[in-house]
Amino acid sequence: MQNELFSIGPITLYGYGLMIGIGIFVCFFMADRRAKKFGLDADVIFNVGFLSVIGGFITSKLFFIAMDLPNIIRNGIFLKSLISNGFIVYGGLIGGVLTAIAYLRLKKIPFMPYFDLAAPSMAVAQAIGRLGCVIAGCCYGRVTDSAFGIIFENSSFAPNGIKLIPTQLISSLGNFAIMFALLFYAKRKPKAGRVGALYIILYAVGRFFIEFFRNDYRGSVGPLSVSQLISLIVLIPGVWLFVRKNDKA
Repeated sequence: MQNELFSIGPITLYGYGLMIGIGIFVCFFMADRRAKKFGLDADVIFNVGFLSVIGGFITSKLFFIAMDLPNIIRNGIFLKSLISNGFIVYGGLIGGVLTAIAYLRLKKIPFMPYFDLAAPSMAVAQAIGRLGCVIAGCCYGRVTDSAFGIIFENSSFAPNGIKLIPTQLISSLGNFAIMFALLFYAKRKPKAGRVGALYIILYAVGRFFIEFFRNDYRGSVGPLSVSQLISLIVLIPGVWLFVRKNDKA
């Protein structure tokens, strides 16, 4: 895989960034197309989405810095860490959702209907974004002898020339599966918040298990990776939101 696609003067287009951009575009497009069907304001969706992307990028970077803080302090690379490609997906998701909650509450607009609408779009954005991880070689898996392994030759992240478990592809396929499951469930017109809750549950469970097969540095808390711990934490409100009887958003 070659992350650097091409350069024009000092500007370089990276495959990872391109897939993230495509994922965000598809996320917006999909939510906008489904908005009328659910009687939601497309302008609100754009505003929430735009602010959530900004908030998500900021918190994703902050999570990365917090996780790698000892190394950053030891090597004096704080500025480099700010402008590097290091991001934590969970940080982006949490920051994006909190930004959306803050904006909608400020505008006195119910959060749950928009969260339900956005959930499948968020899943497909993650699915496409993980394809960027395949291109870059980040978020790589453990060494394997399986026929389904993947070998990187030009990655700045993954060990090159070694067959690895394709955790990026597994994550991408998993997120596509979550998207389809959420779209199918949304057609049943469940109570407000349940589509979003199901997204939280499915992603948290999937992320918890895929972590066992990854081999990149992600920080740890005891026997669990940081992402596994976060998965267990966010699973609790996800389950509560799914089983609750109160429909107020």
